[in-house]
Amino acid sequence: MMQQITSAQAVILAINSFALGGLLFLLSAGFSLIFGLMRIPNLMHGAFFMLGAYFGVSFLDWGMNFWLAALLSGLAMAAIGGVIERLLLRRLEGQVLPQVLLTLGFAFIIADICLMIWTGDPWQPTPPPELRGAVQAMGLFFPRYRLAVLAVAVAVAIALWILVDWTRLGAMIRAGVDDPQIARVCGIKVSQLFTLVFCLGAALAAFAGVMGAPFLSVYPGLDFEMLPLALIVVILGGTGSLLGALVGSFILGFLYNFGQAMFPDLAYVILFLPMLLVLVLRPQGLFGRVEA
Repeated sequence: MMQQITSAQAVILAINSFALGGLLFLLSAGFSLIFGLMRIPNLMHGAFFMLGAYFGVSFLDWGMNFWLAALLSGLAMAAIGGVIERLLLRRLEGQVLPQVLLTLGFAFIIADICLMIWTGDPWQPTPPPELRGAVQAMGLFFPRYRLAVLAVAVAVAIALWILVDWTRLGAMIRAGVDDPQIARVCGIKVSQLFTLVFCLGAALAAFAGVMGAPFLSVYPGLDFEMLPLALIVVILGGTGSLLGALVGSFILGFLYNFGQAMFPDLAYVILFLPMLLVLVLRPQGLFGRVEA
């Protein structure tokens, strides 16, 4: 049964949808890069999100500045991701099923380690002091922190676009993806570039975990709640496409919030149906490239 919502509720849902979309972009951008550029189905990406969030709440509990905690969590996860990629995933290059099993196994290992260290109680840190409270506009109140999440996501999207499309490093990454053999002949260290991409994806997931902690909280099982959302975003937008990840994240954010508010009994149908349609009608995604 469809639930009626007022215009004021629709505006608030729209703001929350933009905020959730921004958070999903921070999560799925790294997943899209790893899956689209390296062809690694990284099923521990949700675990990176959760572990990074736990790192962040621990740093905050020690009295650290919020933004410094988010950056340090990203760096810590980048180091962990780099070790996993260099020592384990590198040995399974091109072997999809072993990569799936390895990353899924690590997701369960990380989940158990988090449960052992941080217990099963939820952690919900407060936003930075300057972002607490709400902004009043048109008689409505909008949480400052959620608006900040949207702004950070847009800034990260622009930075990634510049990195991938307008820098020498991005050109080398694209060359390594399109033709790794020729890239190696030209002197490009493809293996090191791919490690860098994997580290960047892990860092973005951890950073997203810290950014999402104040309004999602951090608890056991968060990893496998966020991983399907990242998968849907990548399928909608297209693997390896940052624009696709951005558009897909906001589409999913609106479907998630408005679907739960208007069609609570069909929330998951509304969430997954567009993914199924894209898989049938345009398997490469809205902005993905057809494989040659």
